[in-house]
Amino acid sequence: MRWEAMSKRQRGLLLALVSAEVALTTAAAVDLAFVPRDAVRGRKGLWWLGIFVQPIGPIAYLVWGRRRSCGRMPR
Repeated sequence: MRWEAMSKRQRGLLLALVSAEVALTTAAAVDLAFVPRDAVRGRKGLWWLGIFVQPIGPIAYLVWGRRRSCGRMPR
């Protein structure tokens, strides 16, 4: 469907979904780039490929790919 053929509501929904997808992918990529290798479940290389599988990849990484620390954040 062409942009011109969409209603205002459809355009708004599409922009919201694209924005959410870009935000999730960016958050996953930044986290993956800066987190140590031992804080990631599995291989970082595979997660790099996985986060670009839309829309499941970034969500999967943020939910299951990161190891959670049980301790407090340092001050």
